Amino acid sequence: EEIIKGHPVLLNRAPTLHRLGIQAFEPILIEGKAIRIHPLVCSAFNADFDGDQMAVHIPLSIEAQLEAKLLMMAPDNIFLPSSGKPSAVPSQDMSLGLYYIMHDPIYNPSDHGGKIKVFANEEEVLLAMQAAGSYNWYEKSDSEPERREDLGRGIHVHERIKLRLESGIIETTPGRVVFNTIVPKELGFQNYALRKKKMSQLVLETYKKVGLEASVKFLDDLKNLGFAEATKASLSIGIADIHVPTTKQKMLDAAHKKVATVVKQYEDGIITSGERHSKIISIWTEVSDDLSEELFELLSKPKGRELNSIYLMMDSGARGTRSQVKQLGAMRGLMAKPSGEILESPITSNFREGLSVLEYSISTHGARKGLADTALKTADSGYLTRRLVDVSQDVIVTESDCGTLNGIEIAAIKQGQEELLPLKDRIFGRTICDDIYQPGDRTKILAKMGTVLTLPQAEAIDDSGFESVRIRSALTCEANRGICANCYGINLANGSIVGLGEAVGIIAAQSIGEPGTQLTMRTFHLGGIAAAASTPEIETNSDGVIVYMDLRTVQNSEGEWLALNKNGMLHVVPDDGRSLEECKKLLTTKSIESLESFQVELGTRILFADGAKVKKGTKLAVWEQHNIPIICERPGFVKYEDLVEGISTQREVNRQTGQTELTVKQYRGELHPQIAIYADQGYSELVGTYAIPSGAFISVDEGEEVLAGTLLARLPRGAIKTKDITGGLPRVAELFEARKPKDAAEIAKLDGIIDFRGVQKNKRIVVVRDEETGMEEEHLIPLTKHLIVQKEDTVVKGQQLTDGLVVPHEILDICGVRELQKYLVNQVQEVYRLQGVDINDKHVEIIVRQMLQKVRITDPGDTTFLYGEDVDKKIFHIQNKKVIEESGRPAQAAPVLLGITKASLG
Repeated sequence: EEIIKGHPVLLNRAPTLHRLGIQAFEPILIEGKAIRIHPLVCSAFNADFDGDQMAVHIPLSIEAQLEAKLLMMAPDNIFLPSSGKPSAVPSQDMSLGLYYIMHDPIYNPSDHGGKIKVFANEEEVLLAMQAAGSYNWYEKSDSEPERREDLGRGIHVHERIKLRLESGIIETTPGRVVFNTIVPKELGFQNYALRKKKMSQLVLETYKKVGLEASVKFLDDLKNLGFAEATKASLSIGIADIHVPTTKQKMLDAAHKKVATVVKQYEDGIITSGERHSKIISIWTEVSDDLSEELFELLSKPKGRELNSIYLMMDSGARGTRSQVKQLGAMRGLMAKPSGEILESPITSNFREGLSVLEYSISTHGARKGLADTALKTADSGYLTRRLVDVSQDVIVTESDCGTLNGIEIAAIKQGQEELLPLKDRIFGRTICDDIYQPGDRTKILAKMGTVLTLPQAEAIDDSGFESVRIRSALTCEANRGICANCYGINLANGSIVGLGEAVGIIAAQSIGEPGTQLTMRTFHLGGIAAAASTPEIETNSDGVIVYMDLRTVQNSEGEWLALNKNGMLHVVPDDGRSLEECKKLLTTKSIESLESFQVELGTRILFADGAKVKKGTKLAVWEQHNIPIICERPGFVKYEDLVEGISTQREVNRQTGQTELTVKQYRGELHPQIAIYADQGYSELVGTYAIPSGAFISVDEGEEVLAGTLLARLPRGAIKTKDITGGLPRVAELFEARKPKDAAEIAKLDGIIDFRGVQKNKRIVVVRDEETGMEEEHLIPLTKHLIVQKEDTVVKGQQLTDGLVVPHEILDICGVRELQKYLVNQVQEVYRLQGVDINDKHVEIIVRQMLQKVRITDPGDTTFLYGEDVDKKIFHIQNKKVIEESGRPAQAAPVLLGITKASLG
């Protein structure tokens, strides 16, 4: 004991994916051959107790001991360097025990003719509990009168009681009083159901209010209390705890009926095979969701017993996810073939009922593929980490402030209506570029230029309604070597400003590489699943007035408005008695906030006029999930142009149905299939032409009279969405390596208006024309690609004209460095966010900065550079400065984007 006193040892578990994989501890001698470690450091090591091995290193020299003691001790490393979230958070048994005692009140004495007990202070509650020895689960049956009296005397851990605190009298439970005995006083009385996510916030809050030492003690107390309470509650699960919803068979029968209808429609030739597939899949997805809703309803409010242990384990975040519990009690649901396609017949059994032989056989398929994927993924992920470390290893904090005035614009990340990442989370701990005042009040300053934002400041800025703010970033840092502390911001592992000499490059590489194994490997085939996931209806959650923005519409015979363009918006604004014109003006200048805004798809049927008043919960619009419609804007007579049967179109007899359909086929020729609408039957006055893409089904006959809003043709969405979406690890690697994605999208090179100029050598000529300057830019787009813009649409520089992923090099050429940086950071983050992984932007920014270090000389001037040479930015600036001082002609250069492998070689 004496020899090892005060001598730390290092523990390491392979694979060491980030710096928390090696930590220092004060050892305690024990009998036996197994190393025992604290349960809370397991998540950092990613260790479990099924035979994991760890290496023990002993620091010998004084310097090594000091370093281990000051920098590497486990209590000093309770936050993740990647996101600043606590890494030591109670999980499994601990979170189960804590959730159990913090559970909402279940037993209410007044329901049984008793009175709610009132206590003067916390000690009284604890004494009453000791006297009662109460950890029973009470049945709710009335057949056991002894238990009833027992309740009158004792006190139940989940009973509703009243307690007097300094702040007043609150309703709580004895269990919560027990929990609050370990909470630091500064945090106040915690009175809510404690789930795992909330626990993480609690640990963070504790650290901010009472500092490291008290937080570490609090964590230890949490661990002890959690284990103790889980033991006392002694939750266990049996097969009978899984209740299958009684309505299941009814729901399945209804679904089978719906599917039969869809199949019948297909056989009658009303819908295509792709539509059939996606419709069937959306039917089953819906049933599966409804059934699991029923199941959770059943489990969360069980009959007889007060709590269901399976639901407790899931809800507390201890073990098991919603989807796993769904498979136990509802149905396994849709399965994928190894190719990634989704099978039309789902597994309707759950594990409680047992699977049939056929279902079991289908489900083993997926399980084995999962295991094979995992093995391959580990290697790929490790290689990515290695390349990231290679490119960023020389990024070190070299000075405290480079003095740059540049920064990047940061806004909250939204998807449609919901905010995925609020502004405050993105700007917290970063240096701000401008003084920020309270809007409308220039006397009240929220943050001074050059301050590192604290959490309260970040929240204040977010709450006062700022859309975006400028912050300093690694991308704009002007330090000579490495990076400066102000551009980096705080060190997430300890919440204070980053120190000089900190190896932030390596930290960035580890933070991005470490979660790599959690990302998915395969590319997703979105056969109808994308469509199935998004709901075909738009509902409003607020009262107000509807305002159309950038929407071209036409009213059909049923009095609905049809959207004729993409990227239009529906806004719901507060009803302040303003005129519609006024609302539109204010929305364009962003002077008023809309309560809600919805992106409107092409062909959406809007049920209310522009400026109509709507109530909360009304359905505003419906869109066609399975087809993209081509809609007639003005009434007239139909004439086919270049729709030549046998060349550009074919009449297909649908084998199953015997119906004939006119479809536009892929052909190699000079025809541009379109439908023209004339005002008269003599075809003299043309009122509109509509280009019909290949793969579309034509819905009108030649010579037919049509009204505004009539469907001329429909392009099945399934026909488009069979493109693979590269997700997960391959996508991250593709972005960092700056590869050109296959099937890349065309992007607009100017701001302007779209015009079509016919077809040349199997390529469609699309022109973007700037009305003000008269400049034009031609795009030759292969006919096989699907255009996502219409004639007369307004586009901005860098906007996609066709489906697909954008080539990063093109963004650099067309929109410049800032836009490219923004694109890369957001795209990488999107992949991680989909998997629920939280990485701070600054890590990705450091890698992107390394990819953009070089410039290509476009004009050597009087310098020693050669034309077309790739030079480091720093060297380029130094040389130019020298030449300018000697009054020579400086060199000109353009930025170059290199992939991480290339960048690390230079």
